Parts: sequence; C-alpha cells; structure tokens
Amino acid sequence: MNDRNNKIVFWGCFIALITTAFGFIARVFLVKGWALQFDLDTAQAGRLLGIGVWPFAVSIIGFSLFIDKIGYKTAMVLAFFGHICWAAMGITAYFVAEGGDKETAFNLLYWGSLVLALANGTVEAFINPVVATMFNKEKTKWLNILHAGWPGGLVLAGMVTIFIDTVPWWVKVGLIAIPAVVYFVMLIKCTFPVQERVASGVSYREMLSEFGVLGAAVVGFLITLQLMDFFSDGSTMPLAPNEKAIFIAIGVAIVLAFGIYTRSLGRFLMLFLILIMLPLAITEIGTDGWITGIMEGIAKDNFHAGWVLIYTSAIMLVLRFYAGPIVHKLSPLGLLVVSSVLAILGLYTLSFTAGVWIFAAATLYGVGKTFFWPTMLGVVSEQTPKGGALTLNAISGIGMLAVGTLGFPYIGALQADKVNAAIVSNEAVAAELPGLVENGELTVLEDKSIYEVIHYKPISQEKLDTLLKELPGDKRELVEEDIDEIRNESKQGALATMAIFPAIMLIAYLILILYFKARGGYKVQELAAEAQ
Repeated sequence: MNDRNNKIVFWGCFIALITTAFGFIARVFLVKGWALQFDLDTAQAGRLLGIGVWPFAVSIIGFSLFIDKIGYKTAMVLAFFGHICWAAMGITAYFVAEGGDKETAFNLLYWGSLVLALANGTVEAFINPVVATMFNKEKTKWLNILHAGWPGGLVLAGMVTIFIDTVPWWVKVGLIAIPAVVYFVMLIKCTFPVQERVASGVSYREMLSEFGVLGAAVVGFLITLQLMDFFSDGSTMPLAPNEKAIFIAIGVAIVLAFGIYTRSLGRFLMLFLILIMLPLAITEIGTDGWITGIMEGIAKDNFHAGWVLIYTSAIMLVLRFYAGPIVHKLSPLGLLVVSSVLAILGLYTLSFTAGVWIFAAATLYGVGKTFFWPTMLGVVSEQTPKGGALTLNAISGIGMLAVGTLGFPYIGALQADKVNAAIVSNEAVAAELPGLVENGELTVLEDKSIYEVIHYKPISQEKLDTLLKELPGDKRELVEEDIDEIRNESKQGALATMAIFPAIMLIAYLILILYFKARGGYKVQELAAEAQ
C-alpha cells in the first residue's frame, strides 16, 4: 500500500466502518432506557434494535447490483448523508420526548434507525469491494484489517458513551456525526479503483449467475418475513391472509425475476456459505446487540455492563490486525473451525459466570467471534471472484438481514422464556404472590409473536400489577424487587441456548474442509488467470 491515494482510501474506508459502529453501540447502550421510556417488552425492544440492522441488507445488496455503474464515491456520499440524517432525527427525538410527545419521539427513533441501517449498508457496499480489489492477492488478510474498524468503533464509542453516561442521550446519538464528517472529508477527493470483476471483463450476467436463484431464494424468504413484521407495525394481531399473500408474492417475485434474468441456480458452494452466514451473524451481531442488556442484571453496581462488549471488541480490534500470519498458519477454514469452538465455549460459560469470571468467559467469546465476519468475506471473495461486489456484499447483507429478522427478536424471546421459567421455579415468590402460578405456569403472560414465526409469552405488566395491588404496600415492594432480581439474573441463561449457532457453524466448516480436501485443497480463485 505505497500509493498515497490508496492509503487515504483504505483508512477512509476504515473510519467509515468505525462510523457504523458508533451508530450501533449507541443504540445498544440506550435500548434498555428506551424500552422503559416507551414501555417496550424485550421482544419489542429487539424489534427496535432490528430496524437498525435489517435495512442494511436492502442497501448493501441493492447497491451491489449497480454500484459499479454509479461509482463508489457516489455511494460514499449517500452513506454520509444517511449518517447525518440519523444524528438529526435521534437528537430531535430526545427533545420531542422531553416535550411529552412520546409517540412522535419513538417514530423518529424507529425511522431514524432505518435510515442509519441503510447508510451503514451503503458503507459496506463500497468498502468491501474497494479493499478486495486493492489487495486482490491477500483478500482475507486485508478484509480482516479493514473490519478491525468495526470493533475499533465499538471500543472508542463505547468508552466515550460510558464516560459521559450521565449526559442526556441525545449527545450519545449525535456522536456519530464526528467520524462521519472525517471519512467524508478524507474520501471526497480520492480516486477509487475499478472493481476486479469489471477489470477482468466478467459480464454483469455472470456476476448475478454466481449468486443465482438459490441465493435469491434466501433473500426473498428473509425479506418476506421482514415485510410482514414491518407492515404489521409491531402488532400482536395476525396478518390477514390477503396481506400475507402480498408479502409472499413479493418474495417470490424477487426469486422469479432473478431466475428469468440469470437462468442459473447459482453455485452450490455460494448457497452453502450463505446458509452458514445466518448463524454466524446471529452469533456475533445478535449477541453483541443484547449482551449489554443481558449483563446489566449481573453487573449491578460492580461495573458498567457495557464494558463486556467493549472488552470483547478490544480483543477483536487487536487480533484482526494480526490476521495475516494467523490465516497463513491455519488457513481460512481452519481459523473458522477454531473460532467456532471458542465461541461455543465462550457463550456457554458466559451464561452462568459472575464477577471477574465474566471477563474470562468473555475472552473466549471475544477471540472466537474475532475472525468470523471478515474471514467469511475473504472466503467468498476468494472462491467466487466472478461474483464481484454482489457475492461479497450479499453475504454481509444476508447476515444482517438474518440478525434483524430473526436474531434480535429471537434472543429477546429467549430471555422472556428464561424469565418465565425462573419465576415459576421460585417457590418463595409464588408463595408470596397468590395467583401468580397455576398448574406450573404463570398467569400473567401474554401471547405474542413476531411475524407469526417467533412465538413468545412475555409477562404482562398490567396483569402483574393487578395481582400486586392485592398485597400490602411494604410486601408489594419486596415482591416487586424479588421479581426484578429474577428477571435480571435469569436473562443470562439465554446465552447457553445461543451456543447452538456456533455449533452449527462448526459442523458446516468441517464439511467445507472435507469438500476442499477432496478437490485437492483450498485454493484461491484468481480472475486474472482465467482471463488469460
């Protein structure tokens, strides 16, 4: 990286990724407060987290279809305006809420989060192909270094947010404007490279064919689920059959249009990598999104729960800069196998440890998740170079779509289930509050679902308050404190269930190792060699 322009482009892309982390961690730290302020249950809070993630897929996949035509600089400018727009909407939401209009304030946060997610997706739509093109001989190494920007942003923004913990939350939301202005100023005058797929003369249809109908089917399915949730407006009422039919038709239309144009099923290897990306994204981004809220009940006054996320992000930041020699030693797939094992152990031990042992368990999880995302991008880019920006970015887009549609709400629902089971098993609370438990089940539950796929039963605060009113004042306060304590501590157990996702990944990576071994070993596919 000797050329001055390329250095500025790389580090500008790095800071752009830091900016996306600023937006992510501010919302993670604030979501519990927003849940209290706007009366959201855990799954609804997960939905608010999700709207800041899943639209990422819309922009990263959408832009990948034509980013080679509009140019990387245009995409960068659009991302910048999106980040500034989120900062403005978030700050406005705070003052509107202070004025008493909570509905409008929540809508500003909700729709602003969507704008943020679109901007973040646009950032990845240009930084990934730019870096993969500039370093086409060492893609996995440099994509890992590039993606050190994500944990770097989490560490930087997280520490700043903790140190200004007592300031109004509009300040924390507005911090994103600082790195956004920096990357805009750095990149606006730079010259961006021509993507290797374009330079090698691979046609647009060939690029889409690498992804194919099978890849489009996964995107269509996830988008159908997300549209069902988006247009239900978070309602617990089931959608009407005609409404469901419209959303299913949209998903089918995406697949059919892709199939008619490409006339290709796509590569089965690409499909397999896409399917692995679903649990990978939920393991990393889904857990990161919830870990602060989950740990708050355990950390209590001992330490700020956000330090767990900052600590694991610091591990990622350091290790990703040393990805080159590690990948050379283990190979990309070998590294992913080791990472999966460490993530399983880390999540499982995080589900029951306390005190300083939380950070010991977090070390395993942090090292485990470090190489997942960028190494997968490297594998996709090395094995499907004809896919150009599309296959490289689509794998990220599908991952984020999976987190937003399935990951965040599912983890929220898991927590609700753990809380319910813990309260039922606590005989002291049941004895103190008659009518709370009948036939081994809580009587204060509500039946809810997210797009009629994820079903869960959170505690209805209204029903619980009705029972609590029957108690004398002092006793009522004690029971409320006991229930709150059970809620906080039992959420941690959901992390053990989350370990199933890296377990699935471990099996998948072992299958890939056997697949490549049967074909003579893992080899990087180079377009230049094919073109000759």
